[in-house]
Amino acid sequence: MKTLKYVSQLLLVLFAFTNLTLADDSAREIDSDVNGALSVFYSEVNGGKNYLNKAKGYVVFPDVKEAGFFFGGKYGEGALRVGDITKGYYSITSASMGFQMGAQTYSLIIAFTSDAALKKFMNDDDWETDIDFNIAMADWNNDEELDDIDFGSNMVGFVFDSKGMMGNFSMEGTRFERITPDLD
Repeated sequence: MKTLKYVSQLLLVLFAFTNLTLADDSAREIDSDVNGALSVFYSEVNGGKNYLNKAKGYVVFPDVKEAGFFFGGKYGEGALRVGDITKGYYSITSASMGFQMGAQTYSLIIAFTSDAALKKFMNDDDWETDIDFNIAMADWNNDEELDDIDFGSNMVGFVFDSKGMMGNFSMEGTRFERITPDLD
């Protein structure tokens, strides 16, 4: 009975966390945050700017918030850029269940290295990571030039500027959704 009480309290906290952090940023605020995240990425990742310039397009989520205690979730808002021009705004939402605990924030860039992957992402307003298009998470070190590495995937994800700590062994589903922020 105590466990059920704690689980229900946790779900209430996660629900509150999700609703409070669903920032309804304007397009100008999202673009500004994306530009800031790209500046950090370019300064931290040797060859990062050249790599993104060669990509067909990339989506940047400058502030992804993630938390969990057995049940978890994450949320962030960002922009899709093709040729350094914003083509749309997206949110990333994820729910997970399993052995996990902690909270963190980080920036995420997903680079599309093929026209097919970019087209699929752009043409689907409610896109989920699925079997036919897997995202390879980039693994490099500071001595390597990023633009010299072939990750062997249609999409490559970069996580950087991480704060906090999150440990997990869980099942997760991630969803990307086109959003329409205020033009403010």
